Amino acid sequence: MNRARALWERVPAPVVDIVLVTVAAMDLWPMLWDDTRLGVALAALGCAALAFRRRFPLGVFLLTLPVALTQPFAIAPLVALFTLAARSRNRPLLAVCVALAAVTSSVPWPLASFSEVGRAMTLIDFVYSLATAVAPVLCGQLLQAHRDLARRLAEVEEAREHERMLHAQAVLARERAQLAREMHDVVSHQVSLIAVQAGAMQVATKDPNAKEAARTIRSLSVTTLDELRTMVTLLRASGGHATELTPQPTLADLHKLVESSGTQAQLSGELPPTVGTPAQRALYRTVQEALTNVRKHAPGATGCVELWQDGDHVGVTVTNSPPTRPSLALPGSQHGLVGLRERADILHGTLEAGPTTEGGYQVRLRIPLSTD
Repeated sequence: MNRARALWERVPAPVVDIVLVTVAAMDLWPMLWDDTRLGVALAALGCAALAFRRRFPLGVFLLTLPVALTQPFAIAPLVALFTLAARSRNRPLLAVCVALAAVTSSVPWPLASFSEVGRAMTLIDFVYSLATAVAPVLCGQLLQAHRDLARRLAEVEEAREHERMLHAQAVLARERAQLAREMHDVVSHQVSLIAVQAGAMQVATKDPNAKEAARTIRSLSVTTLDELRTMVTLLRASGGHATELTPQPTLADLHKLVESSGTQAQLSGELPPTVGTPAQRALYRTVQEALTNVRKHAPGATGCVELWQDGDHVGVTVTNSPPTRPSLALPGSQHGLVGLRERADILHGTLEAGPTTEGGYQVRLRIPLSTD
């Protein structure tokens, strides 16, 4: 039943109107052979008026009443009455229209033949005509109730969806706030201690190499604290727009990143200015993660950061030489390269990472130039 209703709703309204006018005319055609010109004109007017039943339901119904008066049975008044009932909420008006339809259908025409038909037969015809007129009204009101119910269910579902979204946002806000507190109270505190200890070491030591290493550690700790503050601010904002956020890194910040990485690395190559912001961010994060891995897992190694363009694609290749001394067992999340690959997939690019034949390591990101 639902499938049939769906197919019926797909039929264009003009096609439905043409079909109804044709059916109403064919219904009256056999009874108009011996009718007067006035009867034929009224029948044609009533049938043609069905094409405007949606815009003027009451007027079309009144135009079809002469058809019910002159003909013993006609479809046109019933169709007009159904349309009026489906579009009107005025119950007294519908009751009056039902009565008019029943009277016009039961009164003999011409009126001079009333004495021949008799009051009893006229009353019987009125009862049958009343029942016939009530049927399309009930169907029209049922259709109207069905539409109201469907609209109400859609509103309820929309309200429930909005409520689920608000609940999810509230849960996310609580999680973000908790994560922000943890980052502020634990991670930021530990990084601050690292910066303080590195500063003390930089002042106390006499070894130039140790002093430079302490300076690098302190500089990286301060930079990490700044990034942590930005992340905490973002988490506490919970998706709002009231909190001002620091700008995200771009290609212009690569020189500073390479210089402050604590690794002897060189930056070469250029990229066109048409590289989109998400692509610039991905390139920056790739270089940042690669140099961090060099500093952690390849002590004493030198690095090379190369920006390049290959047709409609741009990318960066970070290569480091073999380490010159054993690396320390530093804690790691093992998620750095995984995150970079996910970022590359989002931008429809690729990330390749693996050891080189010389004993070093290479990370290569390739993304489309048109990424926005």
